[in-house]
Amino acid sequence: MNRLFRDVDGGPLCPQGSVACIGAFDGLHLGHQALLGHAAARARALGVASVALSFEPLPREVFARPAPPRLMLSRQKVAALWELGIDLVGLLRFDAAFAAMSAETFARRVLVERLGVREVWVGPGFRFGSKRGGTLATLHRIGEACGFVAGEIAPVSVDGERVSSTRLRELLQAGDFAAAARLLGRAYTIAGRVVRGAQLGRKLGFPTANLRYPKVPPLRGIFAVRVHGVGDAPRPGVASFGTRPTVDGDEPLLEAHLFGFDGDLYGRCIEVEFVARLRDEQRFDDLPAMVEQMKRDAAQARAILGTPAQASA
Repeated sequence: MNRLFRDVDGGPLCPQGSVACIGAFDGLHLGHQALLGHAAARARALGVASVALSFEPLPREVFARPAPPRLMLSRQKVAALWELGIDLVGLLRFDAAFAAMSAETFARRVLVERLGVREVWVGPGFRFGSKRGGTLATLHRIGEACGFVAGEIAPVSVDGERVSSTRLRELLQAGDFAAAARLLGRAYTIAGRVVRGAQLGRKLGFPTANLRYPKVPPLRGIFAVRVHGVGDAPRPGVASFGTRPTVDGDEPLLEAHLFGFDGDLYGRCIEVEFVARLRDEQRFDDLPAMVEQMKRDAAQARAILGTPAQASA
């Protein structure tokens, strides 16, 4: 059974033991998938639970200024981790107390006491604990005392370059979705629950399904997209992702207009697949000027996606 926990303290979660892997897992690219797949396979071989440990917020979002873009929100990440065969996801609350915790304390309280780990697996260059003081060698030392083993998987390369979240962010910001998909093993998507907006798009003839994005977005602009979760097949469309400068928006919002669809999607979980970047966000002098550009964007998106103009609503 898939389970989620958030806290460092509490009773044992895996009475029979576990195999754990640790990481930010932002984006869940092929390198992450290799680590998670290895941990899940080792758990099956030992007949114990597989555990993925991550953090919310991510440590780099706390310490880096400005915070780096987030590739994947936590809800989508947790669901994807379960789909990858992980039994138990720890999305640990990263606050001041957690940040001050030593590597040794983390290992004993979380890995040993809560999870009863028999094996711990990490990626290349893994660091953990206060001031990033813990390393794979730290895990080896504590494991010898507490009865678990630790290991590191090899890096994964694509097109002669190591797969990393940093590289993935660069490709997304450049609009190179084909290269990003090679690092991910799938198309890049953002998933979430449709929220009710100001309904300006509907008034302008372009109703949209809106997803909030309460982190630094990994890309901004206007895009040709396919929307999953509305009917049996993905729906083609055009989307805006950013802060809507013409209407003085503040928080990032992903607004997807689905061609040929005018139903009610509020509360529905959808997934927006990015196919091509059309242009940057821009501020228009007035709404009529913005609508004319939206029509041009829709026509360009339809051409890229192979959707006849008469199929749009």
